[in-house]
Amino acid sequence: MIAGGAETTTDIYKRFIALAGGMDAPILVVPTSGNAETYDDSCDCLRWLKQAGARNLKLLHTRDRSVANTDAFVEPLRQARGIWFAEGNSWRHQDAYLDTKVHHEIIALLNRGGVVGGGSAGARIQSDYIPLRSPEPSTRAIPESRWRSGLGLVRNVIIDVHVLARNRQFDLIGMVLAHPGMLGIGIDEDAAIVVSGDKFEVIGSSYAIVYDNKRQIAAENPETLRTVGGLFYMLKPGDTYDMKTRQAARPPNGQPPTNRIVERPWHSQ
Repeated sequence: MIAGGAETTTDIYKRFIALAGGMDAPILVVPTSGNAETYDDSCDCLRWLKQAGARNLKLLHTRDRSVANTDAFVEPLRQARGIWFAEGNSWRHQDAYLDTKVHHEIIALLNRGGVVGGGSAGARIQSDYIPLRSPEPSTRAIPESRWRSGLGLVRNVIIDVHVLARNRQFDLIGMVLAHPGMLGIGIDEDAAIVVSGDKFEVIGSSYAIVYDNKRQIAAENPETLRTVGGLFYMLKPGDTYDMKTRQAARPPNGQPPTNRIVERPWHSQ
């Protein structure tokens, strides 16, 4: 589950808990993206999951990669049904856990039917690449020196968050230019996507935005994306998307959009 961050209700967390197996399912929360060196049960990162009904929560945290590579540290991961990456700075998650035993056990958790979730920084860390934030939106390709590797839990995808709430909807244009084979997915606050295999469903009360470089640049005019600012399309709660075929679908009884955004016509292809 990949959430846009800054949730204002427990709905997204309730869905995550259900996917993990219910209120008593063992769930680990990773607060490493925050500023503190240590965390305890008073951590604010636990608040929303507790309010959503989770009763079996534990923290998993270190900044020491050598600790993250020990069997003792990853043992709780081997028993967990879910893991939630907290908000903050995604590079802190990466610095601590990329290519460690923690990373290996997270993949093992997914392979045995568990669920991984996170909002904001906890969403971005799940993608293949994490572009460093530019101070200004740009349609230009971002140089490789400004990219970090994510955990790669969702392959060939670049994720951005808070996209509409913070006027970031144009930022992913430059990111997919840098990697034309990658799919860009922007997720607004109070929205999330639930990924299963190659498909995802939008949940929450706002939008996910899809940036498909292959379909949106006309072959006869490869500069289209640069010159007109690029095209993207928005998926609302209930919509689904196939990342393999690059096709979206909207159910006939789809939910209405959030009241702070005016919806325009959208047509499935």
